Amino acid sequence: MTTRRHPMPERPTGHVLLLGGLRRDRAEAAARLPLPEPLTGPISADRRTRGPYTAAGHLLRLLVPDAVREQPDLVRAHEVEILSVAPELRDLVPASVRTLTSLAVPEERTRFYSRMRTLRIAHGLVEFLRDRLAALGRPRSVVVEDLHAADPTDREFVSVLVRRVDPALLTVVVGAASGDSGPERADAASAETARWCRTVRVRTVARPPEADPATLAERYVAADTAEDDPHAVAAYAALPDDVRRALHDRRADELTAQGGSLLWGAVPLHRRLGGDPLGAGVKALLFALDDCMKLGFYEATVELCHQGRALVDAAEHPDLWWSLTTKLPTSLSALGRAAEAEAVCDEARANSVRTGIHLQCAYATAMLYTRHHEPERRDHDKALGWINEAIVIASLLPDPAQRAFSQVFHHNGLALIEAHRGRPLVALDLVTRGIAELDRALGADEHQLHRSVLRYNRAQVLVGLGRLEEAAAEYRAVIAADPDYPEYHFDLGTVLRRLGDLDGAIAEYTACTRLGPPFPEVFYNRADTFAEAGEHARAVADFEYVLELEPDRVEAHLNVAALHLEAGDPPAARAAAERGLGHHPEHAGLVAVLAQAHADLGDPVAARRGFDRALAADPDLVTALSGRAALAHDTGDRDTALADLGHAIALEPEDPVLRFNRAYVHVQAQEWDEALADLDEAVRLAPGDPDIAAARADCLARLS
Repeated sequence: MTTRRHPMPERPTGHVLLLGGLRRDRAEAAARLPLPEPLTGPISADRRTRGPYTAAGHLLRLLVPDAVREQPDLVRAHEVEILSVAPELRDLVPASVRTLTSLAVPEERTRFYSRMRTLRIAHGLVEFLRDRLAALGRPRSVVVEDLHAADPTDREFVSVLVRRVDPALLTVVVGAASGDSGPERADAASAETARWCRTVRVRTVARPPEADPATLAERYVAADTAEDDPHAVAAYAALPDDVRRALHDRRADELTAQGGSLLWGAVPLHRRLGGDPLGAGVKALLFALDDCMKLGFYEATVELCHQGRALVDAAEHPDLWWSLTTKLPTSLSALGRAAEAEAVCDEARANSVRTGIHLQCAYATAMLYTRHHEPERRDHDKALGWINEAIVIASLLPDPAQRAFSQVFHHNGLALIEAHRGRPLVALDLVTRGIAELDRALGADEHQLHRSVLRYNRAQVLVGLGRLEEAAAEYRAVIAADPDYPEYHFDLGTVLRRLGDLDGAIAEYTACTRLGPPFPEVFYNRADTFAEAGEHARAVADFEYVLELEPDRVEAHLNVAALHLEAGDPPAARAAAERGLGHHPEHAGLVAVLAQAHADLGDPVAARRGFDRALAADPDLVTALSGRAALAHDTGDRDTALADLGHAIALEPEDPVLRFNRAYVHVQAQEWDEALADLDEAVRLAPGDPDIAAARADCLARLS
């Protein structure tokens, strides 16, 4: 009697990456994993279905309806992320955060989101999922398939998900083919996903077709071409053109009625492959790319533009061609692909004599040379030439209101270039005159977004000039007009901190945290401000959150360790420094903090070894010099103490603590004249310090 042998179930160690094979091969591999209860069936991340955030949107549509009833505060805290990713939920999740950017009609849109917004959205989504799943009270699992064909937004989301969510709460199984059909920028996110997953290689198993060719072809279209069965792919390719286009038209009609994020993926796909690519196809593509650009989904915008441009010829369909080209320079610039953006501008200039096209391309090229190109390619004089061309063209526009707005808009670009050329007063004058001109030429409700941008830019120039009170007033005016735009609160907070208003700065940073997805720089700056205000515990909490978002951020590691030292907790400082060194093994600052922790823990040998190592890497590191000096003094090595303090003072002559410490070394050697010289300087630098004043008085008494 023979016994049939079943494959042993594979044991997951945390999250799992199934790599290779076809989807059905990976499904069989996933079925062998001993996973917790599924949260939902397998989710396809293939961007052909719903475009950006295909997988993340699926999870939100699954979880948000119950969360609205059971955890309404959690939903409100993440409404920006939810509504950006799953527009289908707008009736369920009312939008309370509205900015002039989100409300602007396309022709008045002059400000666009940073490309980093998608990473912030990913963190916000993961925190929503984490807190929602924790409320469900038991471990779950989810299979996210087709990562190789996902939009970069989903790849980024999955990479954050597997890093930040404990597998004990949600075990994530990621499926991907060996090939990569996505944009190159996604490589970093895919590598990060692989880093946090155990990789299981999956082989492709050849199988006979499951149905007749006609059925397989229909199934391929019904899957929005996100089907990797080679028999289905072949059956679809063999269809007559008219039959294939009819299938796409029928599927597009079905999906258009559903709306939502299908309008970013499957609908434009089917319309451009259907019977009216230049009509319905281009219309669907234009809707999708406008939505994606408005939301900061720039990779998708670029892909949609290229798909549309493949349908049209610049000579035969100039209007359609430009409609499908116009958003490329801004999107490519936002993605750091400035050379490609410039090539598009050159192509547009060569293919058109239309005023508006040359105006837009002149401005875009000016911004490339003053802001977006790599530093070695930036040329502010060349940028000046291009912006002047734009200003001349704008002056020739026939409509008075359009001419006034366009001239102000392009003079604002000139102001940026002048600031970069080291002429901030010229920049300030240009922006100030622009504000007055819009007030004169336009109605009170026209171009509110660009008016706020001008005032914001005026504030930025004032900050550069050191006129902080005026800058704060401008920021407050901008916030009054656009209160939900988080970056305005961030910048006002930074100015208030420089003005010494720590409570005001903390309030603005805190407002910023409530107006959108996690913004690491806000928490970092608030942590710094907490530390300056003496609130060490709150500072450490914010720095730790920064490290949740950006585990490699060396300054946050360093600050956490230093704050623990200041709080008199050397074991915590040692642990924080060692964690940071795990990310940055040779960082001199972290080595120095660890050495100081060893010194405070009573291990002078390890401390001296650490200070020596830090100074070998960075001989001018003041913290290591002062730390080694203190250790050398305590161990009787007076010469090293004085040499290190002398070096440190030469580097930071305005630091009263260094002067005080060197005076102490001199006092211990009864070198009163040398001690008094240092204490005189220390008193000058810190006239209100009681310890320095007392030491100087004692020194004077010794000399009398």
